[in-house]
Amino acid sequence: MPSTPIASLTLTLCLAAGAAQAGELYSNIGIPGVMLGYSQPLGPLFGVRADYATVGNVKDRRTEDGIDYDSKLKLNRAALLADWFPFAGSFRLTGGITSNQYKLDLLATGAGGSLTIGNTRYTTTANDQFRVQVKFPSRTPYFGVGWGHGMGSGMRFSFDVGAKFGKATVSYALSGPVTQQVSQADIDAELKELRDGVGKVRAVPQVTFGLGYSF
Repeated sequence: MPSTPIASLTLTLCLAAGAAQAGELYSNIGIPGVMLGYSQPLGPLFGVRADYATVGNVKDRRTEDGIDYDSKLKLNRAALLADWFPFAGSFRLTGGITSNQYKLDLLATGAGGSLTIGNTRYTTTANDQFRVQVKFPSRTPYFGVGWGHGMGSGMRFSFDVGAKFGKATVSYALSGPVTQQVSQADIDAELKELRDGVGKVRAVPQVTFGLGYSF
C-alpha cells in the first residue's frame, strides 16, 4: 500500500516530538476525496501531519458507434506534510511529499463496428482492443496553504488548498486482427493527441474542509 513508508516516517517524527503537545485526529472531504489524518504540533510555529485520501475505484461504461468503452479511475494518495505557522496562529504554509495511486485505464473494443486511430477509421472485430493508461507519478511534492491543525484542544476545523506536482504519462496497447491494418503513422498521431490532452497534466489540486479533535 502506498502509505506504508510515509506512515513509518510519520511515526518516527511523532515519537521524536514527544507528548509535549496534543495530537489531533482529523477527517477531511473535498478534492482528492475522503481523508483521514493525524497532526502533531511541534510548537506554536511548526507541526507535522500524515493523512490518506481516496475516492476508491470509479468505473464507467458507454457505447458509441458500435465500440464499447470501459474506464476505470483509481485515486488514492498518502501524504507526509510539514506545517509552518508564520504568525503563530491558524494560518499556515504547508509542504511535503505524496505517495500516489492515480491512474486512469481506458479500454475500447469493437464487434463489427469501427475504431478511429489517428486519422483513419478501421473496421473492428470482437477480438480487437485498444487500451490506454494515463498515470500520475507515484511520488510527488506538495505545496499549499491552509488554516487549522495548530496548537489547542477540543473540536477543530481546518481548510486546505494546494496541489501536488508531477507529469502524467500516457501509454497504450493495441491487440487483435486490427493490428495488421493500423499504420505506425496513425499510432503516432493517436499518441500525440493523447499526450497533447491528458498528457499535459502537471498538477493535481487539493481543496478540502475538515473536522478534527485534539486531545
